[in-house]
Amino acid sequence: MDVDTRLLRYFAAVAEEGSLTGAAERLFVSQPALTKQIRRLEEEIGGRLFTRSRSGMALTEAGRELASRVPALLDGWDEAVRATGRAARVLRLGFLDAGAVGGVPEIITGFRRAQPEWRVELRQFDWSDPSAGLARGEVAAAVVRLPFPGQERFSVRELFAEERGVLLSVRHPLAKSEMVEFRELWDEPFVAAGAGTGAWRGHWLAEEERDGHPARVGAVTSLPDEWIGAVAGGCVALAPVSAARFYSHPDVVFRPVRGVSPSRVGLARPRRRTHEAALDQLLEAIALRLTES
Repeated sequence: MDVDTRLLRYFAAVAEEGSLTGAAERLFVSQPALTKQIRRLEEEIGGRLFTRSRSGMALTEAGRELASRVPALLDGWDEAVRATGRAARVLRLGFLDAGAVGGVPEIITGFRRAQPEWRVELRQFDWSDPSAGLARGEVAAAVVRLPFPGQERFSVRELFAEERGVLLSVRHPLAKSEMVEFRELWDEPFVAAGAGTGAWRGHWLAEEERDGHPARVGAVTSLPDEWIGAVAGGCVALAPVSAARFYSHPDVVFRPVRGVSPSRVGLARPRRRTHEAALDQLLEAIALRLTES
């Protein structure tokens, strides 16, 4: 029997969180999708791994047996992947948006010249995974926007803060304003990330700055083109200042907003890792460049 390691990661998350809701948020997947994958694992194993109740997910005897073995299995697999990457001289870095990475491509170019035996891959992830590949072990490190769900499990170095403004349709009544008060946007339909992104979604809806006024979600997207298209169609969206440079659209304008906190950008990597001098060198150069920019 061959079991996908992804299924084991899903199982481990549910076992540790004790609930599908918490595990789904941690993994950046929807709860129905996670439920389906747990059922698939149970079918492959040939027995129930959890008993479900209103209070959460409790491990069965079979589940406890698997839970006692899965961490070592996954740690062994992750180390094998890292060792293979080191042997192949590959460093994978994740990111979400061009505005956050700034001069990182230039740093990577310099690193490649200095250490041509290494291959550096810069991978962009959509907003369904605010960890930019870290949560699923797909990258060695990532440039991320804070906060994101589960960031306490990673080593995060905050680099800089960037003011947030609002993207509006050119036909919006506030499109000609020099400065928009956030209160003026409270009843507007906002573009939001998926519910599974938790704190990250809340940050871009500015839930903490609403004085309890609920956000109105007009569209849910995970890709920049969909995001900009939803704004052109009448929604509004909070965005970092750099969005005005990297995501232009003839029917969309960017305006400063007063009353919202800035976006914080950080460099994140797993806490449990094998020391790799080349990765440390590259990340230090990236951190210095982004801090100075």
